[in-house]
Amino acid sequence: MARLLIMRVLKKQKNNKSHTNFNLKKMKTKFLILAALCLSTIGFAQKSEIKAAEKALKGGDAMAAKTALEAAAGSIDAADAKLQGQYYFVKGQINAELAKKGDMAATDEAAAAFQKVVSVEEQSGKIKYSEEAKAGLNTIKNDLINGAVSDEKEKKYKEGAEKLYKGYMLSPTDTIYLYYAANYAINGGDYEDALKYYNELQEVGYDGSSVEYKATNVETGQPETMAKAQRDLMVKAGTHKDPVDDKSPSKKAEIVKNVALIYQQLGQNDKALEAYKSARASNPDDVNLLLNEANLYFTMGEKDKFKELMGQATEMAPDNPDLHYNIGVVSMEQGNLEEARASYNKALEINPGYTNATLNLSTTYVNEGNGLIDEMNTLGTSRKDAARYDELKQMKDDLFGKGALVLENALKNDPENKESLLSQLKNIYGAMGDNENFMRVKKLLGE
Repeated sequence: MARLLIMRVLKKQKNNKSHTNFNLKKMKTKFLILAALCLSTIGFAQKSEIKAAEKALKGGDAMAAKTALEAAAGSIDAADAKLQGQYYFVKGQINAELAKKGDMAATDEAAAAFQKVVSVEEQSGKIKYSEEAKAGLNTIKNDLINGAVSDEKEKKYKEGAEKLYKGYMLSPTDTIYLYYAANYAINGGDYEDALKYYNELQEVGYDGSSVEYKATNVETGQPETMAKAQRDLMVKAGTHKDPVDDKSPSKKAEIVKNVALIYQQLGQNDKALEAYKSARASNPDDVNLLLNEANLYFTMGEKDKFKELMGQATEMAPDNPDLHYNIGVVSMEQGNLEEARASYNKALEINPGYTNATLNLSTTYVNEGNGLIDEMNTLGTSRKDAARYDELKQMKDDLFGKGALVLENALKNDPENKESLLSQLKNIYGAMGDNENFMRVKKLLGE
């Protein structure tokens, strides 16, 4: 009996467990139904709020539309992809309208919303608003670029640079916008942003070189630019002739030069030198890079290094008179007058009308003559000192005479810049005590 009783109790317990499981299943089902009802209610509310935003936007009240849409923002991520796409598309439209009134923050919001539309719909595979969103992004980009052009005309370079950079971020393949953003930033003196843009250009491998395909229209005689395939077809058809591939050079060297100049402007000369050396390693035949590096050494007070690099530059461009002139200037500053004269004479050999080279060549003789005056002033009144004085005075006058002769000869070759030449010539004759020539030159000057 006892054994039978136990079995019945156990059986009863088993029946109770089954009843409990049945109740749990019923509760889960009710919970799922409740959750579905909640989601349905949320979705309905969001649709209502989005429609209210659309209505306000259509009525021209973008701020009211924004307020209405914000009511749907809290739970939008829990909505289905279709509703999310609609929400973010409307958000993009609202902020695009606000951006037209000059709100740059709204521009960013609009772009982010349109990008979200594309992202959500591509992930879900349910495409409805993506094409319109992409068109919206393109409109924002064009508005930014046009706004930057207007800013440039008004010399608002910083604002223009920011718009160009935003345009680039919306269309990363259009690296030309990033290049112009850097240029705008430099024009506005915003060197740190310019450096950021230039470094980004280097990171993406921007080259900047391009080719324009041109041919002359046989009927009008005017050159026209077109796609290469079209140009070649037109030439073959006989409507155009004289095909030309107009190539613009790479901008890599220019970018490196500007990076170095910015570092120099920011007082980071070591980084500037590194930039120049790196650029020269990649472009060993670019004389302008060499000149910019030489100029940096000059500003740093390293005149010997400057002359060394300028010497290399004259080997690369031997017919450039400015290179020889600049070497002459540094040589004269260092007191190497013979070297300075050689450089000035070389510059004048290439360009006989190089007025500054003429003036400085004359000055080398005057400076050497002035150097003798110090010794003359230390001499006493003895016969020996008097003889030395006369000797030094003659040497000084001879040097001054050479300086005057340089100018007299130049007046025959460079009559256009005679005023500066005559002014220096008058001073030399005055220092020599040559009153006759002094008065002659004064008359030529109209004094």
